[in-house]
Amino acid sequence: MSPSAPGSTRRVAVIGGARVPFARSDGPYATASNQEMLTAALGGLVERYGLEGPGAVGEFVAGAVLKHSRDFNLARETVLGSALDPRTPAYDIQQACGTGLQAVIAAANKIALGQTESAVAGGADTASDAPLGVNDRLRRILLEARRAKSLGGRAKALAGIRPGHLVPDIPRNAEPRTGLSMGEHAAVTARAWGIAREDQDALAATSHRRLAAAYERGLFQDLVVPFRDLARDQNLRPGSTVEKLATLKPVFGLDAPGATMTAGNSTPLTDGAATVLLASEEWAEARGLEPLAYLTAYETAAVDFVGGDVAGGEDGLLMAPAYAVPRMLERAGLGIEDFDLVEIHEAFASQVLATLVAWEKRGLAPVDRDRLNAAGSSLATGHPFAATGARIVATLATLLAEREGPGRGLISVCAAGGQGVTAILERT
Repeated sequence: MSPSAPGSTRRVAVIGGARVPFARSDGPYATASNQEMLTAALGGLVERYGLEGPGAVGEFVAGAVLKHSRDFNLARETVLGSALDPRTPAYDIQQACGTGLQAVIAAANKIALGQTESAVAGGADTASDAPLGVNDRLRRILLEARRAKSLGGRAKALAGIRPGHLVPDIPRNAEPRTGLSMGEHAAVTARAWGIAREDQDALAATSHRRLAAAYERGLFQDLVVPFRDLARDQNLRPGSTVEKLATLKPVFGLDAPGATMTAGNSTPLTDGAATVLLASEEWAEARGLEPLAYLTAYETAAVDFVGGDVAGGEDGLLMAPAYAVPRMLERAGLGIEDFDLVEIHEAFASQVLATLVAWEKRGLAPVDRDRLNAAGSSLATGHPFAATGARIVATLATLLAEREGPGRGLISVCAAGGQGVTAILERT
């Protein structure tokens, strides 16, 4: 197939996706590595779409947020461990919780420009197998010993090791600039926007109910690959209700009265991996594959969550989509009312609700709740950081195809570091 002419772009089709069921950390996947989970997800995609042949896929783009040093070339090692042609190029990408969606965007750009005909994007993360760093004081001593010119010099350096130096550096879910966890940041935003506990619990219960219904009607039959004896997302609680969630004690925002964020309306630490297949229309047609939808626009943004209007809610850590989406819609000439489905990553119920209020403040129409996260989202599935974007793209594309007619879907993903990644999918 010939590449596009210089300066022109092509439509990018979402063909399908595959992921492993997501599991709570320290559970079924406690001993599974990022590479093992990502290879399983990619394997499901390869098998479903017959991608084993030479040159079937032009590129593989994926990443992880919690990475061991052994994962420095995660995407490429995943390819080599899969049934894909070993000549398939691959590279890693990382933008916190936006990683999966940014991988999709990176792959889509090359397809749109005619630089490749097909690509797989995705991500994986394990909170169970998080890397433990060497205590920094011990690290400095070991480096000093390595630099020593004599055996005596090395012995002298190593003699400085104390029992306290053997305590590892354990990863923390905290922003380096503020020292606050993502949950504590979200609690500040929830107070600023006046997000009620009952509304958060209602959103969480709805997420579980809708995810359960989606499984029951077979939505995930071609999207979820059984892995380590799991066939469904382990975090799913079909019987979740507002009444049950109301019994949980707050876990974030305890430094001020009226804390509202609990383990039930916040996303749990999760292990998992997801992939999505993208291609040009010509590639899909040649293989007899009907695109589920097309990726037509995307936008990223960042907020000043350190020195900006954090207390007022405008620059909360997870509020960048409040800026990215209005910009993207203005560029596309669209309004919220033009979307049949809206997917907002549910890092926390409070963050979703604050984003909805912020969009309205910026002149967008209210989101019809029946169109919001129609098959559930991260509160029910869980959230393996780098895998969520690919999960959402594949799920939304499948939901649009399920409607059997033209449709349009919006994706909004918040991310650590005060960032946001958003996109539009359309089915014509």
